[in-house]
Amino acid sequence: MRAGNRHYRTEKDLPETVSLFPLSGALLLPCGQMPLNIFEPRYLSMIDDALASDRLIAIIQPRFDIEGDVDRIEHPPLCTVGTIGRITSFTETGDGRYIMSLIGVCRFRLLEETASRKVYRRGRIAPFIGDLADDAGADDVDRKALLHTFKTYLEANQLEADWESVKQASNTTLVNTMSMMAPYGPAEKQALLEAPDLKTRAETLIAMTEIALARDGDDETLLQ
Repeated sequence: MRAGNRHYRTEKDLPETVSLFPLSGALLLPCGQMPLNIFEPRYLSMIDDALASDRLIAIIQPRFDIEGDVDRIEHPPLCTVGTIGRITSFTETGDGRYIMSLIGVCRFRLLEETASRKVYRRGRIAPFIGDLADDAGADDVDRKALLHTFKTYLEANQLEADWESVKQASNTTLVNTMSMMAPYGPAEKQALLEAPDLKTRAETLIAMTEIALARDGDDETLLQ
C-alpha cells in the first residue's frame, strides 16, 4: 500500500496508537481520498502533531445507535472500526483553517481509548493488515454488475459520470471510490467499511443501491 510518498507493507509500518477524528457520516477506505476542512482548535492541534510526526490520523464514526444529537456530545462513544489516513496535501487558508487531503491506508479495530494530555482523543488499535496488500480480492468483484447498478442509479437521478475514467479504474479503486461517494447514511457507510473483503463490499453497495432505486420508484408511483 502506498499513500503519498510512503509505503506501508507490514504492521511495523503502522502505529500502535492513533489520533482519533470522530466524523459522522464519513467513510474513508484504503486508497480512497478524503478532503477535510479543519477549523476546530482541538483538531487543528491534532493536525499540527500529525504533520510533526508520521502524518497519520484515524477517521472513525461516532456510534449512530445512541439517543440524542451525537454532534452535540463532547465525547460521543465511537464505532469499533475506522480507517487510518495519511495527510498527503495541506494548505493554510489564512483565516485559521487547514484544507487538506487524506489517503486511506488501512482499516483498524479500536481496542480502547488511551489516556492522553492532548486536547483530542487517542486510541490503541489493531490494524487490518490485509488492507495493505495491493488489490487484494479485486479479481473476485463482479465488475459488470457493479457498473450496471451504478449506471442505473445515475440515470434514475439524471446524473452523469466520466465513463472513460471509470473504464480505466481498477476494481479496488472503483469499489472503494463508489462506496465513499455513495449518498447513504452513517449505518450504511459503516456497513461498507466493515465489509470483510472487496467482493462483499461491492455486493453490499449493489444491494443498497438497488434498495434505494426500488424505494425511489415506489415513491414516484405514490405521487402519480
